[in-house]
Amino acid sequence: MRIVMAHLQAGLSAETIEKARLELNENPDTLHQDIQQVRDMVITRPDIGFLRTDDAFILRFLRARKFNQLETFKLLAQYFQYRQQNLEMFQNFKADDPGMKRALMDGFPGILETPDQYGRKILILFASNWDQSRNSFSDILRAILLSLEVLIEDPELQINGFILIIDWSDFSFKQASKLTPSILKLAIEGLQDSFPARFGGIHFVNQPWYIHALYTIIKPFLKDKTRKRIFLHGNNLNSLHQLIYPECLPSEFGGTLPPYDMGTWARALLGPDYSDETEYTHTYDALHVKEALGRPGRDSEDNPMRRSQSAVEPGTLKHREREDETAQPLLALD
Repeated sequence: MRIVMAHLQAGLSAETIEKARLELNENPDTLHQDIQQVRDMVITRPDIGFLRTDDAFILRFLRARKFNQLETFKLLAQYFQYRQQNLEMFQNFKADDPGMKRALMDGFPGILETPDQYGRKILILFASNWDQSRNSFSDILRAILLSLEVLIEDPELQINGFILIIDWSDFSFKQASKLTPSILKLAIEGLQDSFPARFGGIHFVNQPWYIHALYTIIKPFLKDKTRKRIFLHGNNLNSLHQLIYPECLPSEFGGTLPPYDMGTWARALLGPDYSDETEYTHTYDALHVKEALGRPGRDSEDNPMRRSQSAVEPGTLKHREREDETAQPLLALD
C-alpha cells in the first residue's frame, strides 16, 4: 500500500500532500482502495468507452471531486461521454493540427509561468484577439482543452487547481454575437462538467455591457459553485489584486511581471523547433512539454519572443481609470 502511495504522490511537496489531505480528503493509506472502487463502477456504464482507467488517471478525477467516489465516477463517465458525443472535436487532437496551431499562436490560451499565491496555474484569454476569419470557436475550445490535458498531468496542479482571467478589452459586439447558446453550452460542458480540473476563480476584466447580458444565456448551464467563483472586475484592477497578487500577474493586469508574450505557451507545446514561419511537427505529449511545465524557459533571455501587437505597455493601462469600483461575482446579478 505504501509503495502505491509513494508512486502516486511522487514529486509532491510535503506542503501539497498536506493540502490534499486537508482540502481534498486524500488519504495515502486508502488511495489504492479509493481508486479501485471508482474503477469497479466502470462496468455499470457499458455504453461508454473508458479508454483509460489506470491509477494515475483515476486519481486526478478523485482529486477534482474531493474523493467522493460517486461524484468521481460521474465526472469520469462524463469525460469520456463528452468525447464520444463530440468526436469531431477530438480528431487530430494535437498541437500540430492546423486549427489548433492558429489558436495557440494567437494566445488561446495564455499560460503564465508564475502561479498565483496559492500555487494555482493562471490561464489568460485576451478575447479581442479572436479573429473570427482565422479561428473558429471550436478550435479555440480545442486548444484550451488540449492545454488543460497537458497541464493536468502535473500532480501539483491536480491539487492546487487553476485560475482563468478573461480580458474583454476591445471585444466588439459583432464578436460577441458569435457566442451562441449552443457553442457556449459546448464550452461549459467541456470545462465545467467533463474535465478533472479544480477552477478556483474565473475573472472578467474590462467587460462591456453585452458580456453582462451573455450571463443570462449561460446561467442555466452553470452550477451554483461555478457562479460563485465568477467575478466581474470591470476596469477595477484593485479588486482583482485582492484575489490574485500583482506579483503573479503581467503588466496588462496591473501586475509586476513583464507583458505577456502570446507565443509563450505555443512554444512550450511545439518545442525547440517552433518558429512563426514553419509547420509545427510536435504533438502535445512530447517530452519537452513536461520539461517546460511550471518552469521558466531556459532560453527566454537569449531568444526573446514576439509580442502581440495588441499588448498594452506598462503604465498605460486604461484599467486604472475607475479603480473605485468593486468586483462583483456574477451571482450578484440575480
